[in-house]
Amino acid sequence: MDIPMDPAALMALAEHARGFAHAPYSRFQVGAALLCDDGSVVGGCNVENASYGATICAERVAVGAAVASGRRRFVAVAVAGPAGVALGPCGICRQVLSEFSPDGALRVVTRDAAGAPRVTTLGALLPAAFGPADLR
Repeated sequence: MDIPMDPAALMALAEHARGFAHAPYSRFQVGAALLCDDGSVVGGCNVENASYGATICAERVAVGAAVASGRRRFVAVAVAGPAGVALGPCGICRQVLSEFSPDGALRVVTRDAAGAPRVTTLGALLPAAFGPADLR
């Protein structure tokens, strides 16, 4: 699956964002890099909270930052967790991302346990997503 940026380069940006994570409780730092249709990349990292339910995942931080800067169209997202951990977006993040990819075409870049980038689509990760059309 082609994306306009090398998946390894997008993953490197997610890894960089991971370094800013606030994860004092789990110590499980996650970074995300969201490639927008204008070629810009918005980073995000997980932000934990002592009230665990208030924790925000890296992907949702990136989406919020992108939306706050006027971006609404995304091409790909990379998610980086600790070395040796094959990690993809959680269910809530998949749902939030689907708001901006109603056709499921958003590319999702993850790594396998050996660290090699893998590319799939949001539609493959969240088939039959609930979306705006379901509210009509």
